[in-house]
Amino acid sequence: MALYNDTVMEHFMNPRNVGEIENPDGKGIYGSPVCGDMMQITLSVDENEVITDAKFKTFGCGSAIASSSMATELIKGMTVEKALEVSNEKIVEELGGLPAVKIHCSMLAEHAIKNAIYDYAQSHGKEYAGLEGYDPDAEHHDDCEEDEEAGCQGCGNGQ
Repeated sequence: MALYNDTVMEHFMNPRNVGEIENPDGKGIYGSPVCGDMMQITLSVDENEVITDAKFKTFGCGSAIASSSMATELIKGMTVEKALEVSNEKIVEELGGLPAVKIHCSMLAEHAIKNAIYDYAQSHGKEYAGLEGYDPDAEHHDDCEEDEEAGCQGCGNGQ
């Protein structure tokens, strides 16, 4: 059985929304010290608080790239509030699944989205229930540590 399904491979081989928005309304960066992956998501948000564009740059494995691609596809056209509800589980579901040792890649994408929205909220004087008590500088790496305990050797090359 193949490690990745067709949807994951499609988003890895032909990722959507690659790049960086010039003068974004929000920019989120998130990385994992366990696997070394790094994601950046930039957003354009209109006057109705709808995400009109989302782009990503990712340093990581195929699962990280596919997760970033799917995450940006999911949030484009959503309101900021709705985008805050996009979970790693939703990203994995839309990808049609990821190997257990790669689930943390979808968690990185979830955090990068949240960090981009946090940046947007801070720079535009907005408050959202989904960001209540959120600290983008806090350690959110419990996700990766759990994967590591389950046998994850990180996103490193060759997995």
